[in-house]
Amino acid sequence: MIVSDQRWITRLANASQRDQNAPRRSLVTHRVRPPARRGVSVGAICLAFCCITANVVAGDDIAENFASAGNASPRQDPSGFDWPFIRGPQYDGTSAEVGLADRWPDTGPPVLWTIPLGQGYSSFCAWDDSVATQFQTFAGQFVICLDAATGSELWRHRYGLPYDPVGVYPGPRATPTYAQGAIYFSTPRGVVGCLDARTGRKRWSVDLVKRFGTRGTDFGFACSPTVTDGMVILAVGGPGASMIALRAADGSVVWQAGDDSASYTPPYPISFRGQRLVLGYLQNALVCHDITTGERLWRYELSAGYDEHSAWPIYSEPDLWISSPFQGGSQLLRLTAQPERPVEHVRSSLTMSNDIFSSVLVDGAVFGFDLREAQAKTHRPSRGQFRCLDLASGEVLWSTGTSAPRRNGAATRTDSATRIGHATVIVADGKLILLNDTGELILARASKLRYEEFARASVLGGEICWTQPALSRGRLFVRNHNRAACVYLGEPQRLTPKARAQLLTVHDIPQSEYIDWAAKILGVEPEYAFDIPSRTWLWQWYLTSLVGIMGGSLAVAAAFAGCWHLAGQTRLSSHSIRWLTRSLIFVLGALGTTLISNWAHSFVFTWPVSIFIAFQATVGEMDGRAARHAGRRRWRAVLVLCGFVVSCVVYFLVCRRLSLVFEWVFLCGFVAALPLTLAGRYAFQGRRWSWLWETIATAAAFTAFFWFAAGVLWLRV
Repeated sequence: MIVSDQRWITRLANASQRDQNAPRRSLVTHRVRPPARRGVSVGAICLAFCCITANVVAGDDIAENFASAGNASPRQDPSGFDWPFIRGPQYDGTSAEVGLADRWPDTGPPVLWTIPLGQGYSSFCAWDDSVATQFQTFAGQFVICLDAATGSELWRHRYGLPYDPVGVYPGPRATPTYAQGAIYFSTPRGVVGCLDARTGRKRWSVDLVKRFGTRGTDFGFACSPTVTDGMVILAVGGPGASMIALRAADGSVVWQAGDDSASYTPPYPISFRGQRLVLGYLQNALVCHDITTGERLWRYELSAGYDEHSAWPIYSEPDLWISSPFQGGSQLLRLTAQPERPVEHVRSSLTMSNDIFSSVLVDGAVFGFDLREAQAKTHRPSRGQFRCLDLASGEVLWSTGTSAPRRNGAATRTDSATRIGHATVIVADGKLILLNDTGELILARASKLRYEEFARASVLGGEICWTQPALSRGRLFVRNHNRAACVYLGEPQRLTPKARAQLLTVHDIPQSEYIDWAAKILGVEPEYAFDIPSRTWLWQWYLTSLVGIMGGSLAVAAAFAGCWHLAGQTRLSSHSIRWLTRSLIFVLGALGTTLISNWAHSFVFTWPVSIFIAFQATVGEMDGRAARHAGRRRWRAVLVLCGFVVSCVVYFLVCRRLSLVFEWVFLCGFVAALPLTLAGRYAFQGRRWSWLWETIATAAAFTAFFWFAAGVLWLRV
């Protein structure tokens, strides 16, 4: 569905007609000054010689501790090699830099510096000899400015408390933007601010949630500020403010328009037939506004209900290529000047589903990662293929490796020689610079004919990395949730001798070999980890836990006690049998998720059994009689309590690490289980068949524990 504005179409048509009727202007707009006389003063020659010498000396001084900015030729403006925005200077993931090395030494590309850095998905913006990014620690969230050459801190600005520090997606999501001596940043809680780029001093800030009422950013506000034409343009998603523009100088509102909910992609400035426009890739629609007035010119409907868009569109006038998440494939649209159809649908394809990593366009070919599962994963490498496809026809020109999931969630065998994996991609000097989610940096030719890899090295190994690199003056800035590093990609001869002597290698970056713990622990995982478990799943988990694990453990403990007695040994006490049963239940609950899921080829979640039984043991030991007795029994109660706390903490952190985001509700179930646990512990003590009544009370307590937690989950939704 397309909603257009007749006035926009009319203006374009009139402008085009004026251009056709206008007389051709001469390319020479002023007289060229005649050549100077041959008689040049000796003083002028000396002055020129001194200036050249001074520049050379100054250049050596500046570069003596780091890579020179010498990728710029004498005729090029060095500022053209800045990386001021998350998608580079042209908003398309490409750089005009040349002179990048074709090969790396066996030790990998030279490393200029590496520093520890906290959580966050923010990339770097780079200008002159400075870079800035955002991160968080438990002390708060920060914008930090570093010396691009050495990594030394120039300043930092604290703007808030940590965001989701133990969650699946901790830390800031957006990347700061540099423009005209200022740093513009946005926070996951929906605040946009402006800092002085030299000092870090705050100039202004606006709370978008309070001011406009943001919608559609359930995973935190992730829109990097788009700064152009003296404005900061953002996709907010508020009522009457799906897109807004603030004055860059003071944060005042220039315009606001639209009613759609936002998503995560920043606004995209483009030109069509000479008119400046801005695209908004929102939750359910692609919109286009006049960049000056904010007037919405057209709206192209994409979907209904929940949807999210994080990958950047590709624009090659008049064609606009967009890629959808959730295995939604891609579409090619075409902008027109037709009043009845300003946007024309050219084709759709299930090929190339970008999720969080944007593709790039080089010589009419799209290079990017085609995600072949529902969502990218934070706990393991995401499965799919890196592809090259023709923009005009949609034909797949080449693909690398094979990494499609089987029915049980495990990946098929891959061709390690050509496998790139889930990777961000930027382009410079005819080369693809890729950083995959396991921290490997890959250099390849940007060719439509075949995949040709030049070099590969691990630079951020050990954890999943989703942050796009930034390239400026031959220096590539990379980071993950623990560390940042600067890798030099220029030709080695561009470095001064002193700089070469001070270089590090990738082996000097603290990193470890990545281990896919999810495959080892889960085996089978839910396809949509963020979805609420269905009632069928919950019943399956409950019955497996209650009948299979708890009933089986009780039977094993009873059999063991009987065999012990038949063997002529001293009869086991009820206390010993109780602890034997609890230990079996705890162990089987911990192993059940892996073993039963692999056996059933379906995700079965049994870990709540372990924390429940640890809770029962704690209640059993923390009674009044245990408190009155000194010595071993008191220490046993303390140890059991500590074990329960540790079990809950480990359970929570492991579930978070594996993106099982529904796990927290089972930590709420202890409230409902407590009365029945106490009843089983004390009400039937000393009576005939007390062990049977205690077993029934345990089953009832687990039932209350499980379904109370499930009820909290459903009520929250």
